[in-house]
Amino acid sequence: MTEIIYLRMKKRIELSIRRQVYLKDIAYISAAPEYKKKLMETSIYRITKKDKNIVIIDSFLIIDHLTALNQGIDIQLLGPEQTIIQIIEKKKPVNVWIAAFVWLLLFIGTAMTIMNFHYDVSMQEVQQKLHFILTGKENEFPLWIQIPYSFGLGIGTLLFFNHWFNRRFNEEPSPLEVEIYNYQQDLNNYLNQHENKLK
Repeated sequence: MTEIIYLRMKKRIELSIRRQVYLKDIAYISAAPEYKKKLMETSIYRITKKDKNIVIIDSFLIIDHLTALNQGIDIQLLGPEQTIIQIIEKKKPVNVWIAAFVWLLLFIGTAMTIMNFHYDVSMQEVQQKLHFILTGKENEFPLWIQIPYSFGLGIGTLLFFNHWFNRRFNEEPSPLEVEIYNYQQDLNNYLNQHENKLK
């Protein structure tokens, strides 16, 4: 009797060291307990230095390998057809001075961008006219409008990006996270399409 095994490849995994890759690392398996335990511990690939930092494992090769090792099984593939394995090298500790310099550079650049934008749209004149409309008096620096506006600008930016250091305000992803996700999806698709070129 043929045993049906359901196999779903993981889209992408990250490994911190080059090692033996087992089926449980790159796929989800649904099968009878006696088959599942054996299949999960099946060695699929050995990552070496020649692989550099990306390895793509195709499901067709896995099915071929598993049916050769185990007679009387029928593997049904669900979901992705390939798994991308990325080898992550150990990160060096961040230099505090370099991080502080980059932070300062970004802070100054952001401040300059905001100030130039406000200058281009004549924000001060708009606020002066708004003050005149509301009070009937002219004032070069309507601080009662400018100060809340500045706080609102900062708070709005925080809420837009949905982060305060490592804390999130709600479960909704920020626009930056969505863009990073889309970039990762495009990168995965590219790697899958150009598998042979990489090898």
